[in-house]
Amino acid sequence: MKKKQILAYKEEAEKHLKEELLPFWLDRCKDDENGGFITHFDKDGNNTGENEKSLIAQARTLYSMASAHRAGYGDGRCGEYARHGVDFLINKMWDNEHGGFFWTVDRNGNVAIDKKILYGLSFAIYSLSEYTLATSDPVGLEYAEKVFDLIQKYCADTMYGGYFEMFERNWDLCAPGSQGGDRKTLDVHMHLMEAFTTLYECSGKSVHRRKLLEDIDILFKRIIHPKYRTGIPQFTPDWKVAPQVKFDIVWGWDRFPEGGLKTHAEDNTSYGHNVEFFWLFLHALDIIGSDHKAYKKDLKKILKHAVKNGIDNKYGGVYVEGAHSGEVYDREKEFWQQAEVMIGMLEACLRYGPEKYWPVYENVHRFVFDKMIHHEVGEWWPLLTREGKPIWTHMSHSWKVNYHTVRAAVQCIKRLEKLSEVVKYTQRV
Repeated sequence: MKKKQILAYKEEAEKHLKEELLPFWLDRCKDDENGGFITHFDKDGNNTGENEKSLIAQARTLYSMASAHRAGYGDGRCGEYARHGVDFLINKMWDNEHGGFFWTVDRNGNVAIDKKILYGLSFAIYSLSEYTLATSDPVGLEYAEKVFDLIQKYCADTMYGGYFEMFERNWDLCAPGSQGGDRKTLDVHMHLMEAFTTLYECSGKSVHRRKLLEDIDILFKRIIHPKYRTGIPQFTPDWKVAPQVKFDIVWGWDRFPEGGLKTHAEDNTSYGHNVEFFWLFLHALDIIGSDHKAYKKDLKKILKHAVKNGIDNKYGGVYVEGAHSGEVYDREKEFWQQAEVMIGMLEACLRYGPEKYWPVYENVHRFVFDKMIHHEVGEWWPLLTREGKPIWTHMSHSWKVNYHTVRAAVQCIKRLEKLSEVVKYTQRV
């Protein structure tokens, strides 16, 4: 690994972010007529006309704009768009009667699904906190704290720990089964970790730090596999491993088999989630000023599993998921796993040295830039075959927006810059 190589990848990522990815969104997503963001685009980047604005897509786009502005991109436009997104969330999606954000509204802001779903609320905290960090506008933190307080009041499970996730508008717990009232998930608790991290970074309040530490404890003691240290997707309220069911209001998967039950439903793990957890966890420890040495063995085990089983050394890129013990179940290539593994492998290079992890970064980087990015349009294909041919061709919908792609570009550029300095120093020494 040489500094020239690192800077070449950094330049490629910067060019993509500045000339393709951010322009794709800045040219299309701002809804000047109704407020908020338009988030449904076809393979050519055309507005599909879908009459839906979901909490998850609005919050994620807000995060993307705020984080890009905070990192110095967009010449002020990203900050302007972020404020536009905050206004829509507060004025159209906030429930003035019961508190919290509705799950979906139509393009005009009329409520379509009034449930309170913790997956979406975690991104509201994350994006609103990032907005205040990026702009110093206190309204973001104000509403992030309101959501945090509601979560502690209505969602926290004081018997078994962790959080319930699916609620009616008035915060009554949803029914069990496909309505999700009897499930706890890795997905939600991991995203709460990133949300509470950014909330604490913004507020500095001890209660936010304390709840972050509680969530981290749950993740390590309950959600990470005791032997393989891989992530387990779904649990019962008392933390027994549960088969993955498809919820009536889907928030976890774009792809699910007929009947709503996954093959190997009690023995599968996502390589992308595992590496995403790795780098988000280390970021959380950095923000709270805690040493990661006590976790080093577990973290390296997470990385080892992903590198050994999740990386396609023939065609490049990251597989979707497989067994905790190692067998790969799904060899297709989905956009977000590539994004998170790119960040994670650079973080691993900085923490543990590049010998094992830099070749993996190069592998995934080349797959993404050669196969995953639709360069003519600017965004990433959502799903490819193992070899890199598009299966799905839309550029965006409620689940496939900009959170993973913009964040990967911003975070990889930061880490490549750090890595170039480390290599420069070591080569000089």
